[in-house]
Amino acid sequence: MLVLADKTLLHSQAFINGDWLCNSNNKSIDVLNPATQSTIGNVPELSFDEINYAVEVSSNAFLYWRALTSKERSEIMFKWYEMVLKNKDDLATILTTEQGKPIHEAKGEIEYSASFIRWYSEEAKRTYGDTIPAVANDQRVFTIKEPIGVCAALAPWNFPAGALLKKIPPALAAGCTLVVKPSIQTPFTALAFVDLAHRAGIPAGVLNIVTGNSSQIANVLLNHPAIKKVSFTGSTDVGRSIYKQSAETIKKLSLELGGNAPFIIFNDADIDAAVEGTMLSKFRHTGQTCICANRIFVQDGIYDQYCEKLVKAVEKLKVGNGFDEGVSQGPLIDYSALEKVENHVKDAISKGAHVLIGGTRHNLGGTFYNPTVISDANESMLCFHEETFGPVAPLYKFTNEVDVIKLANKTPYGLASYIYSSDVNRIFRVSEALEYGMVGCNTGAISSANVPFGGIKESGFGKEGSYHGIDEYMNIKYICIGNIKE
Repeated sequence: MLVLADKTLLHSQAFINGDWLCNSNNKSIDVLNPATQSTIGNVPELSFDEINYAVEVSSNAFLYWRALTSKERSEIMFKWYEMVLKNKDDLATILTTEQGKPIHEAKGEIEYSASFIRWYSEEAKRTYGDTIPAVANDQRVFTIKEPIGVCAALAPWNFPAGALLKKIPPALAAGCTLVVKPSIQTPFTALAFVDLAHRAGIPAGVLNIVTGNSSQIANVLLNHPAIKKVSFTGSTDVGRSIYKQSAETIKKLSLELGGNAPFIIFNDADIDAAVEGTMLSKFRHTGQTCICANRIFVQDGIYDQYCEKLVKAVEKLKVGNGFDEGVSQGPLIDYSALEKVENHVKDAISKGAHVLIGGTRHNLGGTFYNPTVISDANESMLCFHEETFGPVAPLYKFTNEVDVIKLANKTPYGLASYIYSSDVNRIFRVSEALEYGMVGCNTGAISSANVPFGGIKESGFGKEGSYHGIDEYMNIKYICIGNIKE
């Protein structure tokens, strides 16, 4: 039983056109607490017609929402921001219950999510066009930016608030309306956020939440001609499918897909700072982040010292229910995730790796897994080529800068990467050589509302955050006025 100050924030219905709706076919999907494997509640499995209805009302609301001034949209969004912060504790409680991460991380995620609402409430007033010098004296040429239309936002389970709130605020600020599909494993956080948006004054039909069969919802949204833009965060395989399906109606896309982040530590690095950054990047949310350190490359001169210090830091991590005091590592989201982590560890051991700490399921059972450090990793292992998405830190020894850059880039993914060094020349060289959309230098935390978040290669395209994020939801219109008399 969730203990909330405002019990009305927990919803078991979809939200369409300003109303909370159960489905017409009486089908529902249970949502589990990954820490206890108990059922929290359920959400409706909407029918084809109900999903289409959400697109229809979003199309109708677009005409009204886009006509508001940017100042009017900004003021409504800022009220939403204030309501989110006011209800931070309840939102975090819902998030931890359905997702499993420690409550302090959940609160941090709510604050992080709210920062995007505030940022884009301000950016709404800054969607400037350009005045362009004309090629003829009797012409005046300029551009304006216009909202692209009805958008679909498809969010993952690992950041039920954070990933979603990178998508909704810029779309609303641009003047777009949305149909949102949260992960069916973590829908309650999204529903609570949308409730607060509605209370803040977001008009009916502007922001809609659909729940149910993921394939059916995606098929409707990706093939519907009224949907002009799709923003998706998730696996590369699903991203490929979305890319193909949306081609028929030539939709604009933002795809934030899988990662395989290298975390490179040079001999001249501050080892203590590198360990601290590793812990933040690798073990936040039990390693279930798309930008977490997946391959940790340590130069040979400090390898042994780094290994020793990292193991001591990992020993201090406490595994358990996210609501228990002192817990820093929650459960993996489900048994499929647990099995993948186990397979990666077993594969690494079979190919010569050594487990320095962890390497087994936790004695709590369920989907809990011990934080793990593996030494002597090499590129023949699954953990080199695949995203583990769990609390496993494989350590690779390297000798020189040229070799580690080749190893770091030896992947089809290109989302996040990290460097630790005290040599500013090396930082510039390596940052520019790494084939990634983002590089963190001497820090394990790289995401905030004011910076462009996104990858290259098979990690997708498009940016979330910064002024670039709102441009993803706008069209540039060029206007030429001719025959101007002098």
